[in-house]
Amino acid sequence: MHDDDREAGARTPRQRPLISRSRAAQRAGAGDPHRGRPAAVIDVRGASKTYELGQIRVRALHDISLRIERGDLVAIMGSSGSGKSTLMNILGCLDVATSGRYLIDGTDVSHMDEDELSDLRNRKIGFVFQSFNLVPRTSAIANVELPLAYAGVGRADRRRRAKAALAAVGMASREQHQPSELSGGQQQRVAVARALVTNPSLILADEPTGNLDSRSTEEVLRIFARLNGEGRTVVLITHEPDVAAQSKRVVTLSDGEIVEDRRSVGVHEPPPAPRRQKSAHVMPHRGEESRR
Repeated sequence: MHDDDREAGARTPRQRPLISRSRAAQRAGAGDPHRGRPAAVIDVRGASKTYELGQIRVRALHDISLRIERGDLVAIMGSSGSGKSTLMNILGCLDVATSGRYLIDGTDVSHMDEDELSDLRNRKIGFVFQSFNLVPRTSAIANVELPLAYAGVGRADRRRRAKAALAAVGMASREQHQPSELSGGQQQRVAVARALVTNPSLILADEPTGNLDSRSTEEVLRIFARLNGEGRTVVLITHEPDVAAQSKRVVTLSDGEIVEDRRSVGVHEPPPAPRRQKSAHVMPHRGEESRR
């Protein structure tokens, strides 16, 4: 048996539907004023998040409402402590709001258990992280296959889909390379391929250029722009204005609240033309340029 087959068999596919709403949840939505509108990929309604640290209560988010339509390219900006990381965790179903509602692709997550949330993340959300989060000493193609293995997809099908995802980000010639053999920009492209491979409703990128030099930043942003041009919904979490400027809409947070929501390009219009980045970011490691 191949290691890949053991990996795929590590988790048995769910026998019940991914979305299983309780009757109470259905009744709760019966008088919903949003009913009849096309489902947005992201629909946050009056969400707040409070953390309790002993006797201290810390309000991270306060009454956030945010609707992101299918095919949009949105940047969520904010300085450290603004609440953008907390909001990212809620959007990615990694955490739940203390109050309010969150619907992804029309599905209310508030009545889901941990298994259902895990399945939802795997099928509907493609994550891209600042630190790449690739498995070391594992080939690029095996890294991209991982979400499909967890979903119980057969070996031949997941290999075919992983190859296609790597080709889509210009990494077809590097599929057998391990992360240590790739530059930072190449590792991030593999991470983007992994986010794409399940054909998710949403690509959620948390500071995806934070560990990249300016040239690699431009390459990765071009990939996001191209994917958005193909109709994919992309949300970038960033603190860099020049990265946010590559989006169609910029939502700015401060002290847990939305303080500005500015649109520069229509949802269904092409994303802004890529332009040279002013941020220096991290300079390439020695030899990185030779591995591009």
